[in-house]
Amino acid sequence: MGQGQSCIRYSPEVNFFRAVQFADLEAVEFSLTNDPAILNRTTFYDRCSAFHIAASNGHLELLSMILGRSVNPDLLNRHKQTPLMLAAIHGKIECVQKLIEAGANILKFDSVNGRTCLHYAAYYGNSDCLQTILSAAQSTTVADSWGFARFVNVSDGSGATPLHLAARQGHRSCVRILLNNGALVCALTARYGCPGSSPLHLAARGGSMDCVRELLSWGADRLQKDSSGRIPYFVALKRKHGACAALLNPGSAEPLVWPSPLKFISELNADAKALLEEALVDANRAREKNILKGTAYSFASPVHPEAERNEDYDDDDDEYASEVNEYELCCICFDQACTIEVQECGHQMCAHCTLALCCHNRPNPTTSCQSAPVCPFCRSNIARLVAAKSSSNPGKARRSRNFTEASSSFKGLPTAMATIGKLGSRGSERIANSSDMLDKP
Repeated sequence: MGQGQSCIRYSPEVNFFRAVQFADLEAVEFSLTNDPAILNRTTFYDRCSAFHIAASNGHLELLSMILGRSVNPDLLNRHKQTPLMLAAIHGKIECVQKLIEAGANILKFDSVNGRTCLHYAAYYGNSDCLQTILSAAQSTTVADSWGFARFVNVSDGSGATPLHLAARQGHRSCVRILLNNGALVCALTARYGCPGSSPLHLAARGGSMDCVRELLSWGADRLQKDSSGRIPYFVALKRKHGACAALLNPGSAEPLVWPSPLKFISELNADAKALLEEALVDANRAREKNILKGTAYSFASPVHPEAERNEDYDDDDDEYASEVNEYELCCICFDQACTIEVQECGHQMCAHCTLALCCHNRPNPTTSCQSAPVCPFCRSNIARLVAAKSSSNPGKARRSRNFTEASSSFKGLPTAMATIGKLGSRGSERIANSSDMLDKP
């Protein structure tokens, strides 16, 4: 007869690691009291210390206890992974924050894939950990020794940047965070995926519509070829991702691109940036809807198109009227509320017209410089954009239709802005269409 489980006796070392895994603080304290050196021992195969186990399981209180005993926060396991890497892999944000506060090195590379904690946070889609690590890189010696831009675009052992990994795995939130922090949308891999792949190639390979949209809106080149001579369109076709292929087809309309090279865009406050980002999404959604219309990938509509049109223009009247009452009506399109203000002149426009003014042409990828647009009312260079304050007088919005200064100033507007004013459709569809017209010779 075999012995029952109650008869099994574990060694003190095994008991210690079991206590760490299940965050049994009393048992851990008991083991450390009997043998303080046990804290320096590791598991047999992975060579993980108690520090690694606590971090990967998110045991913050136990992690703090270990840090209180002056343990090196950059201990390495068999694969040269630090506790910070394991916390980033498993998305344990509190442990990531605690380790960074304790001085954990975010520039450590493991021996498995040559990746940092930033790579792992991007690969596993842990956006909160990713943002925490990026924030730490801006406020530590990383910015001085390596440079923040170099850290964001650091390659792993196969030549993949964090943006490549996030795009391949389909993590849109991580893709957006990395792009907002200076990740290169045109960077190419060495051996990861097909050699010479851009983030757009990898998003097409994975069939992630969200990542494809995000990358296109940041200027990803649909004609970029990998080492096999394939553009992202053919990668999506080969993987049978039809909707992605439709958006990546070089023959389809160009998307609006976030005008990141413009200095005042990088200095936008949170409110103004949110308004313009929403307008960009609306415009590109309208473009996407037109591209996919009539295909098997078109947006599902549970109602008749005429009913849908009536719903768009009638059912939202109360909400739309309320918004217009709070803000002046845009004197360019005469349709949307003025939510963006140009400083120092103080003229206001809706977010859609502001976006069309700033990025109706795709930026030249060979240069980071782009000429600043001018205010369509006074023709002065735009130096700063802020969110417009709501009007205290509800009737002020209606009077703006006959605003004399606005009507007279349009005499000198370029064809681009005149086109936007003449288009009859509403909101984002108008901007998407104006973009197409502006790109024509």
